Amino acid sequence: MSIITKVPMSEACALLGIHPATLRRWEAAGKVVADRTPGGHRRYDLQSLMALSGKSVDAAELSRVTVAYARVSSHDQKDDLERQCHVLEAFCAAKGWPFEVIRDLGSGMNYDKKGLKQLLKRVCTGQIDRLVITHKDRLLRFGAELVFSLCEQFGTEVVIINAKGDTTYEEDLASDVLEIITVFSARLYGSRSHKNRKAMQALKDAAEAIQTA
Repeated sequence: MSIITKVPMSEACALLGIHPATLRRWEAAGKVVADRTPGGHRRYDLQSLMALSGKSVDAAELSRVTVAYARVSSHDQKDDLERQCHVLEAFCAAKGWPFEVIRDLGSGMNYDKKGLKQLLKRVCTGQIDRLVITHKDRLLRFGAELVFSLCEQFGTEVVIINAKGDTTYEEDLASDVLEIITVFSARLYGSRSHKNRKAMQALKDAAEAIQTA
């Protein structure tokens, strides 16, 4: 998990109750140092600014952050996990949101994942201001709506970058079948039944054929 505590000028000034010109003067005088994004935008360490201004904020308010959640089903999808993280990081940075990234590994049908459990615990304890995911099924294949209801209950905004998918019903069904296959394939491939292994491979091939058609 990576943690980013830098905030843009607009958010820093709003929290401190100061004018941007004041923050620029502090920077020019060497009282505060601003990092720069690849696009040249200033980013300030909020806690350093608070100490400099002599002000304080509620610790609970500071701890409410944006969390970006990325998930893949298996180790051989490492490249896809990295791609998700890059998209999430770029999106949050462009919005100027201080954020954390939670990476998870496991089936979208499995609720017993380390990252997901951490996410749910923090939502239910009021620590997360905003949850960002690339697609709804990156959270869970089945049951994402339940998590969204929890987020609403505890004041967590949900942002889905690709909320309007262009997949067909058949493609969604094929993805669900592949997810089910992922859950059970290890057990069947480990069995001595050649028939079971052959049937599982046939299902997988059929589902992948629908996806690539």
